[in-house]
Amino acid sequence: MRKLIAGMKVSVDGKMEGPEGTADWVEAWSEDYGLMPQIDACLLGGGMYPGYEGYWTGIQSDPDKPAWITGNAPTPAELEWARFIERTPHYVLSNTLTSAHWPKTSFVRGLEEIAALKQQPGKDIYLVGGARTTASLLDAGLVDEIRLIVYPLIAGEGKALFATTQRRHGLKLRKVDQLPGGRVRLIYGIG
Repeated sequence: MRKLIAGMKVSVDGKMEGPEGTADWVEAWSEDYGLMPQIDACLLGGGMYPGYEGYWTGIQSDPDKPAWITGNAPTPAELEWARFIERTPHYVLSNTLTSAHWPKTSFVRGLEEIAALKQQPGKDIYLVGGARTTASLLDAGLVDEIRLIVYPLIAGEGKALFATTQRRHGLKLRKVDQLPGGRVRLIYGIG
């Protein structure tokens, strides 16, 4: 069975966004979790997908132009991720969205469809986010692993990654990596 792996960048106090609605401490939105070799699909919530599609389409279309979230030119890792996702199927969990610009985008309407995706042959699935989608899939028992990159700051007010989780979840630490700039990559199994 394919694993569903959530990957998120958070502050030490578990925030994925600051009070202004952005994670202004994140310098690049590349896939820094080491997932590319083991995934062949991405899953996002309907609230996150339009911005995600716009951000990466901008990088794919004009790789020398500063990206709208960071204001910086894309990093080499972001350019690599942009090429990877251009050929990678994306699934969007939404009851309202019905169209996407990317041709390899499909819509799933419920948890049972995500459970069925995990049963299909293939590599693992990267749960890109957002926070509500990650929390609901975690509560439904569909997330198999969580990969976090923790930034060395306390964001204070803002959106907590697991704010909408309805129940307690035990995690098993599988790996810790120290990254440049005081960041730490944590890999947890669920349960």
